Amino acid sequence: MTRALVLGGGGVTGVAWELGVLYGLAARGVDLTGADLVVGTSAGSVVGAQVCSGVAVAQLYQAQLRDPGGEVAARLGWRVVARLLRAGGLTRDGARARARIGAMAVAARTPSEESRRAVIEARLPVRQWPARRLLVTAVDAATGGFVVFEAGSGVSLVDAVGASCAVPGVWPPVTVGDRRFIDGGMRSAVNADLAAGAEAVVVLAPTSVAFGPMPRLAAQVAALRSAGSRVVVVAPDSAARAAIGRNVLDPARRAGAARAGRAQADAVAEQVAAVWG
Repeated sequence: MTRALVLGGGGVTGVAWELGVLYGLAARGVDLTGADLVVGTSAGSVVGAQVCSGVAVAQLYQAQLRDPGGEVAARLGWRVVARLLRAGGLTRDGARARARIGAMAVAARTPSEESRRAVIEARLPVRQWPARRLLVTAVDAATGGFVVFEAGSGVSLVDAVGASCAVPGVWPPVTVGDRRFIDGGMRSAVNADLAAGAEAVVVLAPTSVAFGPMPRLAAQVAALRSAGSRVVVVAPDSAARAAIGRNVLDPARRAGAARAGRAQADAVAEQVAAVWG
């Protein structure tokens, strides 16, 4: 049986919540980290690279509980959100909408690519693509084209994850060769359709927000099921949403989000196990 783990976007708290859920499920005997295919979008690309690295999920979870120290919180402010909505909602053409968002991202004032790359590199236990199949999503900032990086793409794992996490207006687009790339969540917060063909699919979705021509998670899941896949979606429950708070880019919320994910795993373990086998 082929099994796919789909990890959606959701900021630093999304990373923490996903690792909490994964750790909690593993403690209940449901280990998702051995998936045949891992799909990572934005925050999910960080988690995907981490769980495919060979580092135990318990260790990855414990790292989320550490004091963030001097790590500075970023914020997806209302002005940036308004610009994203305006750019993405002006057309029903997905690529055109994403290209407009890409142009906004390129023009925005953000930290340097070098400083952001160092942050991404520090979050990855290894720098090499794993032997297991890992798909990392991004968007071409100029064309709006949806891009899926993997081991054979000729792009480093650090650059692929950095591109997938390049939130427009907050972090700089990532340069690879003569192209620049932005957050894969600008196509879909989850990109669950990339798991097509897997017999069992578990989706961890810190957020499923969609605007403009973005494909909706519900439609992606319905398509997977109609093709014969068994699918379960896990999203933050009320306690997890409270722990995450309003700013998903605030590292001070990381530990609480991780603990909430760990606690939520108890409630969803049976449902997930029924799909995972």
